[in-house]
Order: sequence, then C-alpha cells, then structure tokens
Amino acid sequence: MTTVFENSRGLSRRELLKRGTVGAALIIAGQTVICPQAAWGVEATALKPETIATMILLARDIYPHDQLADRFYAIAVKGQDTLAGQKPEHKKLIEDGIADLDKRSGAGGYRGLGWEDARVAILRDIEQTQFFQAVRGDLVVSLYNQKELWPVFGYEGESYSKGGYIHRGFNDIEWL
Repeated sequence: MTTVFENSRGLSRRELLKRGTVGAALIIAGQTVICPQAAWGVEATALKPETIATMILLARDIYPHDQLADRFYAIAVKGQDTLAGQKPEHKKLIEDGIADLDKRSGAGGYRGLGWEDARVAILRDIEQTQFFQAVRGDLVVSLYNQKELWPVFGYEGESYSKGGYIHRGFNDIEWL
C-alpha cells in the first residue's frame, strides 16, 4: 500500500506508526534498515541498505522459523556487511548475488514477491552458486550461535564446563 501525499515532505513518524502492516515492514532510511513495529534497526556500513533488507528476508527463507523475530535474522546478516567491508571481493559477491535474485524475481525484486513458495523456488535455482553457499554457510553459524535464541530451540549451551552431556541431559532432548 503506497500513498502519495502532495505538498508533503514524506511520512511523519506518527503517520508511519499509524499505518502498520501485516508482518514486519522494513524501512530504509539513509544507511539504516529499520523495523518500526519491533523497534530495531541495523546500519549498513559496506553493503547497500536495500541489500541488507533483502538479505534479512533471504535469511528467513533459508532458515525459516516463524517464532523468531526479524531482528535475529538482521543480527545474523550484519556479519555479511562486516565481511563486505573487509573484503571487496565478498562485497561484490553479495551485491551481485542480490542483484541476480532481484532480476530473477521480476519487477518488484525479491522482496516484492509476496509468497514464500515463489522465493524458495528462486533459491532452489541458485542453491549451487557461490553466492548462495557463502550466505547459507555463514547464516548457519551467525543465526544459531545467538545465545538469546538457544532456549527457543531447547539448546542449553555448551556442556563441557558442566561435566559433559552424558550426565547432563543426554536423553532429555524433546524437540527432536
């Protein structure tokens, strides 16, 4: 839903908060991707903010967990931005990969595809590419290594310092 306001400088904060959306809407403001509904933001330092916003959705599509807020995916994706700032070849890989996703997705780009199934079909087409493998490989660590998420998945953390798993919950895994 897009509304054009004549003689206006854009959306006021009040108007932005009044509108609301179904699901979390990510807004790009300068170099920052913001989610006003959940009061979080992530600053893009090397990658384009549009790239970061697309990568948050991409991360959710690769590792879908309805019970996780987008902010956890944003934290996971931030590592890609940091690496892109350190390695120009990684920045090119990510920016080119997102551009390819947008091209494959049609006029609205990857974020414009409303159906998860449509996005996943595109991901299946690129799953053997260096871009997809780099993003997926980093996400498995950067997403699941967030200590705040461990209780959601029933993981109690490392066990070595507590005597190992044999005498501490080896048989009590309920979510498997």
